[in-house]
Amino acid sequence: MNSRLAAIDIGTNSIRCIIVEVTETGEFRVLDDEKATVRLGEGLAAGGAILPAAWERARQALLRMRKIIDGLGVESLTAVATSAVRQAANGGEFLAAMLQETGIEIRLISGEEEAQLAALSARHNFELDNTRTLLVDIGGGSVEIVTLVGDHVDEIASLPLGAVVLTERYLAGDPVSEGSLKTLRNQVRKTLRKELGRPDLPVQYLIGSGGTMTSIAGMVMALRKEQFDSVHHYEVLRSEVVHLLAMLARKDQKGRRAVPGLNPERADIIVAGVLVVDELMRQFRVNLLRINEKGIREGLILKALAERGLRSDQSNRRDWRQVVEDFARSCHFDEGHSRHVNRLAQQILAGLAPRFVFEERAAQLLEAAALLHDIGYFISYAQHHKHSYHLIRHADLLGFSPREREVIANIARYHRKSLPKKKHDGFARLCAEDRLLVRRLGGVLRLADGLDRRRALLVDEVRCACEGKSIRMVLAGAGDLSVELYGGQAKGDLFSEAFGCRLELTTV
Repeated sequence: MNSRLAAIDIGTNSIRCIIVEVTETGEFRVLDDEKATVRLGEGLAAGGAILPAAWERARQALLRMRKIIDGLGVESLTAVATSAVRQAANGGEFLAAMLQETGIEIRLISGEEEAQLAALSARHNFELDNTRTLLVDIGGGSVEIVTLVGDHVDEIASLPLGAVVLTERYLAGDPVSEGSLKTLRNQVRKTLRKELGRPDLPVQYLIGSGGTMTSIAGMVMALRKEQFDSVHHYEVLRSEVVHLLAMLARKDQKGRRAVPGLNPERADIIVAGVLVVDELMRQFRVNLLRINEKGIREGLILKALAERGLRSDQSNRRDWRQVVEDFARSCHFDEGHSRHVNRLAQQILAGLAPRFVFEERAAQLLEAAALLHDIGYFISYAQHHKHSYHLIRHADLLGFSPREREVIANIARYHRKSLPKKKHDGFARLCAEDRLLVRRLGGVLRLADGLDRRRALLVDEVRCACEGKSIRMVLAGAGDLSVELYGGQAKGDLFSEAFGCRLELTTV
């Protein structure tokens, strides 16, 4: 029987509560994710204690979360407090009062345990190869930094560089002055050098969690004029972080509150947070930031599951292909047909080399689209290609960024019926480079789908040869392939258009 767990993360800037339903196998789905911006660390740097107003905001938020938890029938609750309560002289009194008034027993955790929980979430949500990765969780009071080699933790550090603390200490002006910004940058740089030193090995990319990170993703998404449902796995370049910081620093708080993609409640502390990200990327010479929208509260859930024996470290190492296949099965896909179409599509893609060069990732996007192209049948046969698009676009596909998920959804959408058009909203949202990728990979998928017209898995092999302006494909397989040949000819239109060629299909 399924059970329900809850986790509360009491930070310096906000309190987050996540409630999940867990199956007997340890898989879980989120039922509720509540956030309250309470600024528990307000005035802490100056006074050394939690202020009465912040105390009351936190109390009200926890009372509300307690009611939500009870209403959803949660069986087990884990609550932790982090930097602000660690630093506050009256932190112990706060924890005792919250237990008495809300019935929530809150455990005070160290910066190192914060980092471990953030790492647990990152390992659950990202495929980590054997390269070196930097994990950064920015809170209001501290920054937790974890260096990973593969999915193994190498080093952990907790630094007093939270967005609320730095803002109160260094950025009192509105807008911030160039002098105060320079002073803050020097302090952050000095702290990073002292605590972390110069990295002796290159870092592949940075995985970021916390409100500052999700805000960066939201603002960059708006600047790019992209529209994705989530920033989870969203990718941001260092140059975009640099430009974002310059733009934010020029504005006063009123101007920052109006910045698209930024929660107005974070407008006063965002400059300090983005500056820390900028300095971390500079020091570690990393150019790519990938967003983990989940963070510490999910780490708490994963830890609770492990303690119950429902999930091991090995089960946290999730493979993108397994996630795609599990999602496809949940939509009752035709597994034989989908796998066969993927095999043919991969043969076609490989056969186009060396005239057409694709990155390795393209084959993975094509595979995901091939396995999922028909899941729209789960909704309805009519317009099922469009249903496939929407199902994929809103799915939680581990290992794929929002941009890649949008590409996969579009590839699947064009396996039948209309060809891509700029008047199609989903296609129009893509950048020019991704529109070309969708046309080409969509053309390959559409053709491969046609080559299994009877869903009889008869075509064993597709041999490709690029000859001038023509691409010749020879179909090999047992039995009569006339229907498959017809299907390929009927659905080769997008392929011919996307590759600018004449498609010739024959059988052995």
